[in-house]
Amino acid sequence: MDEAKNLTKRESEIAELFAWGASKKDIANRLFISERTVENHTRNIYEKTGCSKVNELSAWWFCTTFHISFDLSPFKRNAITVVMLLLMIPQMIDFDNVAVRTRTNTCRIVRSVRTRRKSENDNATVDFVM
Repeated sequence: MDEAKNLTKRESEIAELFAWGASKKDIANRLFISERTVENHTRNIYEKTGCSKVNELSAWWFCTTFHISFDLSPFKRNAITVVMLLLMIPQMIDFDNVAVRTRTNTCRIVRSVRTRRKSENDNATVDFVM
């Protein structure tokens, strides 16, 4: 937290933009400064915070901004990991059957494909019955 007070106003702005995923070019355009100036500020930010990568800087910014402790016990880290994993599991599971069942209650989709004949093109038709 004290480290955040050592950053200048401009360095704080740049650190926040990096934390939200902006590139050096985006930051330069947004703050109306050159990319070289952004690189200089970034070097100073890295020295003051002890970070060496943008990902570390992003994590540092979120932890200091939202008062998250850097030193969590292994139990707390594992508990947070399990909770995050449980939140992500529904997105990883394929729910196509559920979506189809829900969709069939409101609309029935019928697909018919014509057979290929010598004189006709290969056409596929989709009939929507509501």
